Amino acid sequence: HEEVENDTKHAILMQVSDLLKQPFDEEQYLQLLAPVKDKMPEVTLRLGDWLRACPENTVHIVMNSAHEMAYGMAKWVKADWNIQTKEDLDDYTYYVAGLVGVMLSDIWEQSAGVKTDKDLAIGYGRGLQAVNILRNEQEDYDERGVSFVPDDWTRQDLFDYADENLAKADEYMKSINKKTILLFCRLPLALAHKTLKAMKNGREKIYRQEVEETVEEVQKD
Repeated sequence: HEEVENDTKHAILMQVSDLLKQPFDEEQYLQLLAPVKDKMPEVTLRLGDWLRACPENTVHIVMNSAHEMAYGMAKWVKADWNIQTKEDLDDYTYYVAGLVGVMLSDIWEQSAGVKTDKDLAIGYGRGLQAVNILRNEQEDYDERGVSFVPDDWTRQDLFDYADENLAKADEYMKSINKKTILLFCRLPLALAHKTLKAMKNGREKIYRQEVEETVEEVQKD
C-alpha cells in the first residue's frame, strides 16, 4: 500500500511470514495488521476466512506459499523495488506471481493427481506479471516512482521477456488433462496473450468487448 511506510511494511510482512510457518492464529494476524488496519483492503483482513475455505488437504500448501511470498515481498520492500538486472526481475516476479503457479501446481497434484512442471508454472506466473508490468509501466512510475524494468532494458526487451514466459505458460497447459483445471488456467493466459498483442500494436489494453469474446471462446473450447 503506497500510504504505508516501507519500514512498517517490511516489519509486518516479516512477522506475517513467521506467523504462517505454524498453525494459523487469526487473532495474532489481526494484531500484526492493527497499525495499518484502516488502510488494508477487506481481502487482506479476511485471510482467516480464505484459509478456512481451502480444502483441508491443501491448507498447508497455501500457507507455505503465503509464508514464502510474504518473505519475498518484505525483501523487495526493503530494496525499495529497485530492480536493476534481469536476475532482479526474475526474483521479483517469482515472489509476486511465479510462486502462485507453484502453489497451484502443488494443489493440482494434491487434489486431482495432476502433475505439472514447476519451472513452467513459474513461467506462467512470470508471463502474466510481465504483461501487467508492461501495461502499468508509466502509471507505476508516475504515481509511485517505481520501475520494475531493469536499468538497461528497452520496452522491446520487456516484450521479449513476456513472450518467453508466456511460451512456458503455453507449454505448461499441455500437461493438464483435467477440464476444470484447464478452464481455470486458460482464461488468464488467453487475456494475457491478447493484451500483449494489443500493446505491441500501440494500444494500452484490450477493449471490454474483446474480454467478453475471449471468455466465450475459452468456455466453448
